[in-house]
Amino acid sequence: IVPLGTHLHTQKKNISPLLPPNGSLLPFPSFRSPHTAMSSVAVEPLLRYHRRTEVSGLRKVANPCCSSSSLNCSRQKLFHRGKCKLRVRRRSTAPFVIRASSSSSSSSSSTALAETFESSGDVFFRHSFPVTQTEKVEGKIFVRVDQENGKGNWHLTVGCSLPGKWILHWGVSYVNDIGSEWDQPPKHMRPSGSVPVKNYAIETPLKKPSGDDPFYEVKIDIDPKSAIAAINFVLKDEETGAWYQHKGRDFKVPLVDYLLEDGTVFGSNSFVIWPDILLKPETDSTREPDDVKREDQKVEGIYEEQPITKHIAIENSVTVSVRKCPETSKNILYLETDLPEVVVHWGVCRDDAKNWETPPGPHPPETVIFKEKALRTLLQPKEDGRGCSGLFTLEEGLAGFLFVLKLNDNTWLKCKGNDFYVPLSNSSILHSESGQEHFKDAAASVKALDQNQGSDTAFTNEIIKEIRNLVSGISSDNSRKVKTKEAQESILQEIEKLAAEAYSIFRSSIPTFKEEVVLEEELEQAPPKKSSGTGSGYEIVLQGFNWESHKSGRWYMELKEKAEDIASLGFTVVWLPPPTESVSPEGYMPKDLYNLNSRYGNIYELKELVGKLHELGIKVLGDAVLNHRCAQYQNQNGIWNIFGGRLNWDDRAVVADDPHFQGRGNKSSGDNFHAAPNIDHSQDFVRKDIKGWMRWLREEIGYDGWRLDFVRGFWGGYVKDYMDATSPYFAVGEYWDSLSYTYGEMDHNQDAHRQRIIDWINATSGSAGAFDVTTKGVLHAALERCEYWRLADEKGKPPGVVGWWPSRAVTFVENHDTGSTQGHWRFPGGKEMQGYAYILTHPGTPAVFFDHVYSSNYRSEIAALLAFRNRHKLHCRSIVQISKAARDVYAAIIDEKVAVKIGPGHFEPPNGPRKWSPALEGRDYKIWESS
Repeated sequence: IVPLGTHLHTQKKNISPLLPPNGSLLPFPSFRSPHTAMSSVAVEPLLRYHRRTEVSGLRKVANPCCSSSSLNCSRQKLFHRGKCKLRVRRRSTAPFVIRASSSSSSSSSSTALAETFESSGDVFFRHSFPVTQTEKVEGKIFVRVDQENGKGNWHLTVGCSLPGKWILHWGVSYVNDIGSEWDQPPKHMRPSGSVPVKNYAIETPLKKPSGDDPFYEVKIDIDPKSAIAAINFVLKDEETGAWYQHKGRDFKVPLVDYLLEDGTVFGSNSFVIWPDILLKPETDSTREPDDVKREDQKVEGIYEEQPITKHIAIENSVTVSVRKCPETSKNILYLETDLPEVVVHWGVCRDDAKNWETPPGPHPPETVIFKEKALRTLLQPKEDGRGCSGLFTLEEGLAGFLFVLKLNDNTWLKCKGNDFYVPLSNSSILHSESGQEHFKDAAASVKALDQNQGSDTAFTNEIIKEIRNLVSGISSDNSRKVKTKEAQESILQEIEKLAAEAYSIFRSSIPTFKEEVVLEEELEQAPPKKSSGTGSGYEIVLQGFNWESHKSGRWYMELKEKAEDIASLGFTVVWLPPPTESVSPEGYMPKDLYNLNSRYGNIYELKELVGKLHELGIKVLGDAVLNHRCAQYQNQNGIWNIFGGRLNWDDRAVVADDPHFQGRGNKSSGDNFHAAPNIDHSQDFVRKDIKGWMRWLREEIGYDGWRLDFVRGFWGGYVKDYMDATSPYFAVGEYWDSLSYTYGEMDHNQDAHRQRIIDWINATSGSAGAFDVTTKGVLHAALERCEYWRLADEKGKPPGVVGWWPSRAVTFVENHDTGSTQGHWRFPGGKEMQGYAYILTHPGTPAVFFDHVYSSNYRSEIAALLAFRNRHKLHCRSIVQISKAARDVYAAIIDEKVAVKIGPGHFEPPNGPRKWSPALEGRDYKIWESS
């Protein structure tokens, strides 16, 4: 089973191995995911459960005692009480020799000291840090077809051995039905609790047949006399949002000619899960299918299992307490955790710079020096077996104790993306009755830093004053004899400029652009702007399709029927799917660019849809796939790189460094997409033809702008050329690559990631915006892990592209790649409305996914948010003031008239000159408006 939670953008094309032989597709190569920096998590988001939660069907076996001579300790294992075992795969720690310090005490004395420590009343610091680790759990999906007590009543049973909230997403296909692969089954086949999905599928929850049964399952009745040809299904974990398919494709259980009234089998095959055969009656393999005669072979039962894996997040904690030893004045630090075994990678620092160094002994038992930069200590198991602990004696005069936790060579646990830090001076700690440290949230810390440093102008003037005094003093003694007053003043002016520029560089972060600050009044007075790619600033985009939309064969007409509803909801822009003939039915493997007869409909239906949307005042974006194109013909070496149709390019149009397609063009200006020939946009004839084609689409179809696919594949300067040629009202590029991770955990600082998106926008000269992948990724981590402090960067601004260049940031929660039935990067399940509360109140141009409006329970909430954004005239350059970014809550005030909070924590906007009243509220989000 391949869970659709991987971050493999190139998989979005989903090319079938059954493509026609004249397609340009090679045998599908092994792609390297752009998200290789991420951990080995196969399904996202992760299913969370508390470390002390008893998971039904699982039991833990006691961990054997750790060896004192090695850090390679055995791990706990999970066993299933049923027939199918579940295994937790964890890489063992790389073994290395442990040397106990000569001055270390024995284990028994350490235990006594720990008891003394706990009973001591002079603890000046105590804090518990939450930590999260992931476990890979294996189980099985099973499919069973059997007969009820020989009565001729057949059942299809689908089950899963892993805990979770499992949903069977299924449908049927009928005999001689060519129009659709999926249809809704007749009502008598639908188990209780089934919910229809549009008009093509059913969703049925899996349940436990009994309390002791380890499997979750659902049973479907099969009528042998019906005209159903096959049952199709995928399995969905509602808690994680992950979809499970069979080798990337739907499960399929064919029934035609196999299940007959008398329970016999006809032909050489029986039930199959495509493409693996579950049962093959013994037949003569030399016979041709036409010669096969009906044989009475009684089918007593069919059973097939497929492996399934997913990652679960386990919450643990680390508690650190510090006290002063009254006899020696040294700091005694006690560290304990409920983790069964862990190595503490630690050091100390002497000032606020927090530079690591190794302290002198004595060191705890089982300690080794690591590269003269840090120490590693294996914590000792507690006597009650509930975790482990360690005591550290530290000399006085130190500022802090730094550490990270090492589970194995590939798993490190940190604190909010940074090293754990424990202050060792009680003068620097705010006390409470319990000794608990009061940590400030990220936004408050940034605000305090700004207040301490003062304004940029005041600080710059102070530098200039000091430089002027210094240079004037020197010149009065030395330079007065050789320099005129004018020359000295000229030098001073240059120094002033340099000082101002130097401080500006010092204060700024990575971005190479000027951050936008535009007053709402100025934007409202300006007329709607139709220059290249920028729009008016008030756009709200609806993605008008999902990954399955092509299957109806008449999607344009279905969308036309919804046009008035789309307009009434408040959308101003609709993004349509790729319109051209394509090797893949979804449209992302284009062939003849001028052939607009696709699986979504024909050119006339497309023009009719666009015309209807225009009548309602809605702009339309065409999905332009410019990076690659599938060829119609082979060259002399049998390589598909000769194109047909109106744009009959040869292999000069293909980049030279794509090893699969033997192009004679120049080297690629971006990342290659290996499933089809990558187009060389440096060729004059290529750019001329593409500009001509895009102008034709603007004039013939009426597109108002563009959604540009896979823009990582070619230089943004070529995009500027295309935008100048077509003058779109609005344009957005899909620049999707990996966020920044350390030890498999997402970094708090994502400046490098959003800078790459900004660099691409800069290359287009701002003629196109980009999807704010950074904001989506940060929202994933913040909501999934309850770490809402991630939603403020180091300057107290939004951490995505929207925090740097909001007018070019298109924010989104889900799209056809990340969600739908692909699920390559699905938003944390059940938290989608928190995401929409964020993007529909914040700056940037929000894009809403079709399924969330028309295939979920979120429609009414999204409609209310859309109306709220339009009523308060929030726009792409609205000003955000982050009020709080703490562990369990994020809050901000937008344009001084809207307040929003997301997360389970508490926040109320302060009443002052403005009075706040609640406007909207949902699960873990709330919005206020000023009166």
